[in-house]
Amino acid sequence: MAELPALSPEQSERLHHYVERLLEINTRVNLISRKDTADVYNRHVVHSLALASRPFITGSIIVDWGTGGGLPAIPLAVCFPSCSIVAVDSIGKKARAVEQMAAELGLSNLSVWNGRAEQWRGKAHYSVSRAAASLTTLWDWHKRVRIPAETVDDCWPPGLLCLKGGDLTDEIAQLERAARRVSVEVESIADFGPGFPDKSIVLVRSTR
Repeated sequence: MAELPALSPEQSERLHHYVERLLEINTRVNLISRKDTADVYNRHVVHSLALASRPFITGSIIVDWGTGGGLPAIPLAVCFPSCSIVAVDSIGKKARAVEQMAAELGLSNLSVWNGRAEQWRGKAHYSVSRAAASLTTLWDWHKRVRIPAETVDDCWPPGLLCLKGGDLTDEIAQLERAARRVSVEVESIADFGPGFPDKSIVLVRSTR
C-alpha cells in the first residue's frame, strides 16, 4: 500500500511556509477556493503529496498542467530537488504568484510558464495534474511533449499522473476510445486521510 513520504524538517518547514504564503496571497488572487482555506495543508498539500508516495526518476522533468496556486508543483519541487518542475498556467496572476512563492521558498528546480497548455513548447518525462482537465485532454497534452524513458524500479513509470475524484469509469472509457496503446492504472488514496474517501491517483502511460 502506498504511503505518504517522510519529510525532513526542512521540507516540512518549507511546506508550512508555503501554506502561509498561499493563504496570504489568496486574499488578493484566487489561487484556491475560499471554502478550502480552513485546512489548506490537508486538503491541498497532503493531497498533492500523494504523488510523492513513489519517487520520480532522478533528473526527470515534470510538467504540472494548470498549476493554479502551485499544486502539485510546489510540494513536488520540495520533495524532489533532483527533478525539474515546470508549472504551467494560463492565468497571469496565478503564474506570477507561483513564481513569487517558489523564489521565496528557494526552489531553484521550479520554473513557471504562463500560457495555454497547448502552446507550451517544452519536453517532459512526466505530466501531473490535479483534475485540471479530462484524462483525454491531459493525455493529448502529455503525448505531445513526452520524452520516452525507461522505467526505473520503485519509481513512477514515465507518463501522466493525475489526482482525480469520484467514479472515473466513463472518463477512462473515453480516454481508451480516443487513444491507442495506453495503459491506465487507478490507485486509491483513501487511506491518506479522512478527506480523500473517493480520491485516486490515475497513471496513464504509453504501451508502445
